[in-house]
Amino acid sequence: MKADEYRAARGRLKRRFVTVALLSAVVNLLMLTGPMFMLQVYDRVLSSSSIATLQGLFAIVVVLFIFLGLYDFLRTRMLSRASFAFDQDVGKETFSLWLQAGAERAKIMGRPMSDLAVVRGFVGGTGIIGFFDLPWVPFYLGIVFIIHPWLGILAIAGACIVTLLALLNQALTRTSIAKAMSMDSAETSFVEQSHRAADSVIPLGMAPTLREHWDKMHRSGLAVGQVGNDRGEAFTTSSKALRLLLQSALLGLGGYLAVQQQISAGMIVAASIIAGRALAPIDQVIGQWRGVVRAREADRRLLATFDAIKPSPDKMALPDPIGAISVQNVVKYPPNSEGDPDAKPILNGVSFELPAGATLGIIGPSAGGKTTLAKLLVAGWLPDQGAVRLDGASLSQWNPELLGKHIGYLPQNLDLLAGSIRDNISRFLPEAVDEDVVKAARLAGAHEMILALPEGYATQIGYATRPLSGGQMQRIGLARALFGAPKLVVLDEPNSNLDADGDRALALSVRAMAEQGATVIVIAHRPSAIAAVEKLIVLRGGQIADFGPKEQVIQRMAAPGKTAPAKPELQEPATS
Repeated sequence: MKADEYRAARGRLKRRFVTVALLSAVVNLLMLTGPMFMLQVYDRVLSSSSIATLQGLFAIVVVLFIFLGLYDFLRTRMLSRASFAFDQDVGKETFSLWLQAGAERAKIMGRPMSDLAVVRGFVGGTGIIGFFDLPWVPFYLGIVFIIHPWLGILAIAGACIVTLLALLNQALTRTSIAKAMSMDSAETSFVEQSHRAADSVIPLGMAPTLREHWDKMHRSGLAVGQVGNDRGEAFTTSSKALRLLLQSALLGLGGYLAVQQQISAGMIVAASIIAGRALAPIDQVIGQWRGVVRAREADRRLLATFDAIKPSPDKMALPDPIGAISVQNVVKYPPNSEGDPDAKPILNGVSFELPAGATLGIIGPSAGGKTTLAKLLVAGWLPDQGAVRLDGASLSQWNPELLGKHIGYLPQNLDLLAGSIRDNISRFLPEAVDEDVVKAARLAGAHEMILALPEGYATQIGYATRPLSGGQMQRIGLARALFGAPKLVVLDEPNSNLDADGDRALALSVRAMAEQGATVIVIAHRPSAIAAVEKLIVLRGGQIADFGPKEQVIQRMAAPGKTAPAKPELQEPATS
């Protein structure tokens, strides 16, 4: 989503606020029902002792309060629907942004999904209603002034003091609340990471130190937040006490004016109630100020996040690929290293070509750039220089959602999602056919393993977790990569958790995909993973050290004195 589209969604939300404001106008007018009824009872009914008048007035009051409840319900419902519509407008794109940021390891402000939830909760909550009632404060104060100028002056003075308290509350709590929110976000990330890594950190005896580290973060965040809370609570209670004092002061002044026969007894009660109603929105905003700040900061971060997105041109739907790959002088720097003059490229000048249906193995020492190359081949990352082309078109020209249907990718660090095994293999496609799911599982050598589970393909994994071994998860991940007969398959360390049977199944899968016309690229440390490939690349220090038929490359590796051919087959001249 572009920033303009997010602003358009905010604009639609504001237009819905106009309707809420109109409903609030009716509600605030009907709020005069109570004090006007009291005025009439004291000044008209008690003086005339007319029961008929009292009955008539009460009937009118009942009707007006019914309408008050109806319009108050409508504006609350309108805000609830507005928050829902806003979420529908931006929810999917916010989730896509969060996914893309995770894929590119991009630094973004906050956590967009959490920020969206904060904004949605504020718009659909009760705290925002005070803002729609605030414009009516002068109206109520004007009525009090009409009853008697002295009462109006006293009410205006009280409103000014309460408003000053609100402004001071904002100024003195804004910094601490914003800092506490930032620290809370960091703490949440640490807790989630600790939870995911529990099976590895507990055996290392890290639980006590992690607990102490979390406690330190937690206490620091609470301490900073408590500063804002303490100040906010002081302002909230002060505002409430002042409002109650003002009502009593109005009653006292009204009593004095009534004794002087300048106002009636009914006007005393009416002025007190109306003045209390005038100060209620200010008091409500002060009480909900923490939520107001959270929503404002969340909206600011969302807007900044969408502003940071570089708009991409509309991409034409290209024909289904056949799988020919061309990597042309690719250079890739570490994520978030823009502007760093000391940054060294992970890949530097990598070039090679593969025809459709070829099988390639990529080997080399750790930190040589193999996983980075895998991500570039499947458009998980884009190169900083050079191009990766599929059937002649750079991957940046493809629509990512359409391209993904033709790519199979098994990452080195596999995370299966919460859902059934069938959901994960089918990539959560609602229209997926069971036959295609089983076909992918058979191709990955995972069908019998899945059937051996108590619930088979319906077995739940992820957060509704059933413990699976690393090898089982890797086979399921391989089946997901092979689902839909993709034309380009990239497998990063596909046998890191496999046993001998799994290695054989992997080799059969590579051959089967190649026979179906897919281009298969296998990245591995263990030789068994590249048993079925025809070509081999040796990647060292982010550059291609050797490339050619597998047997020839292995022979050259075994005989260091021999040099690689100047123009290896299927490769443009490359520097090493």
